[in-house]
Amino acid sequence: MSVNTPRPPLSFNTHPDRYRHLRLSIEGPIARLRLAIDEDCGAAPGYQLKLNSYDIGVDIELADAVQRLRFEHPEVSVVCIDSARTDIFSAGANIFMLGQSTHSHKVNFCKYTNETRLNIEEATSESGQTYVAALNGTASGGGYELALACEEIYLIDDRNSAVSLPELPYLGVLPGTGGLTRLVDKRKVRRDLADCFCTLAEGVKGRRALKWGLVDGIFPKSSYDEQITARLNELVVPRDLQGVDLGEFEYEQEDDCYRYRHVQLEIKPNERSAHIKIQGPDAAASQLPDDVREIGVHAWALRMWRELENALLQLRFNYDDVGMITIESAGDPQAVIALDEALEARRDHWFVREILLFQKRVLKMLDVTARSFFVLIKPGNCFAGSLFEVALACDRAYMLADDDEQNTIGISVRNASGLPMGNGLTRLQNRFYQAGPEVEAALEQRGKLLTTEQAEKLGLVTEAFDEYDWDDEVRVACEERISFSPDGLTGMEANLRFVGPETMETRIFGRLSAWQNWIFIRPNATGKTGALTTYGQSISAKFQWSRT
Repeated sequence: MSVNTPRPPLSFNTHPDRYRHLRLSIEGPIARLRLAIDEDCGAAPGYQLKLNSYDIGVDIELADAVQRLRFEHPEVSVVCIDSARTDIFSAGANIFMLGQSTHSHKVNFCKYTNETRLNIEEATSESGQTYVAALNGTASGGGYELALACEEIYLIDDRNSAVSLPELPYLGVLPGTGGLTRLVDKRKVRRDLADCFCTLAEGVKGRRALKWGLVDGIFPKSSYDEQITARLNELVVPRDLQGVDLGEFEYEQEDDCYRYRHVQLEIKPNERSAHIKIQGPDAAASQLPDDVREIGVHAWALRMWRELENALLQLRFNYDDVGMITIESAGDPQAVIALDEALEARRDHWFVREILLFQKRVLKMLDVTARSFFVLIKPGNCFAGSLFEVALACDRAYMLADDDEQNTIGISVRNASGLPMGNGLTRLQNRFYQAGPEVEAALEQRGKLLTTEQAEKLGLVTEAFDEYDWDDEVRVACEERISFSPDGLTGMEANLRFVGPETMETRIFGRLSAWQNWIFIRPNATGKTGALTTYGQSISAKFQWSRT
């Protein structure tokens, strides 16, 4: 098996008309998302996507479909994920793809699929689109993890089909997209049964799967289709809503510069750094029509965040050597605050709800992106409200002290609630953990513009420099950051960015991702005789038996 095979740059733009691996159909309030994976259309050469196995290309389509169902088809209240094949649901992540991928791609692939599955769960809990996994064949590894992201799981009882998480016995690694955590946190499977299940390479079938709580129901082959259809109809909640077409996502790329309408991403590969600049909304953006749908897909409140999401994905997958990202903004901070207030006032409208939920998801992506982020706050910026959340998500915030006090930031209703992190805290609560007065002091400034002195006094920025020192201080801070071990920085940032309680989400991105990251570079998994390396060959894995 080849290792670290170069892969072409990834594009994250797709459309149902161009899906190669999924079939999406809408039947009134029910959507069917069928896995029909083309084994010859992998995202990189060197492997085939046999047995409905998947790679990043498949998950890009899945993420797109989940997003479009939420925005384009709010009338849908039930989404059924099944397989176009009659012998298998999905064999999970393609093993040969993993074996030949760089360590960075393996980890980012797991992270992206985790985010997609969390989006499925949010669609069920927040958007009223209940996801049902109809397993008309075996679901193993990531295939079963996809099912675990659904609200309900039904398995065909044909004496052959099973559910399994065989990563440990087959590959010497862990289920990489939340399988372990969802078994015990979400489905409440007893830990001893979960332990047995995760060491059974062949998986668990039929009545045993139902007894252990691995599925919600089993249906015999003779009546499987009818009973699945009946259950989907039982879950339907009629909704007379009309969606908004997301269309095609467009941007310009020239070498290592990505130009979107409101965001610009400039990569400096030789310096292992990048710069993001965000253009804020104009005053008219806060004037919402009676029918909010009319603001459309190009409204700043949605389009800018879609652009920021794409920029983060470009950094993750296509520039893994870039470790230092600075972020600036330009515009009117009062316009951001006014837009936040207008959206908050209309949050009961389904389209506004989806916009606000999407903003939350993009900020969470920034939280778990393994890069160093410094925000640079200079005169003319618009870091206020929802955009100030970007600053709060960064590892450091530097603000320029100006004599005429034109450099300001702002707090809005969005900083108080609605944009929580994966640990359930707002970023202000995360910043001032268990320090209620500091949080309240910041929120008391809602709607106001705060000078550098005020922002520093409230603890909202890391440091303030005058114009004389600004360039040198920022340069030295960035150069120092780039000089550190990227592995050490990833570990440090992941520990410092999340404080307080653990949730299923933080366990998936923190505890699970950390262990999987470590296991992926251990010889027992990816060494010359590791289980992942030797999979599919005539030789067996040879392990180093020391426990650490």
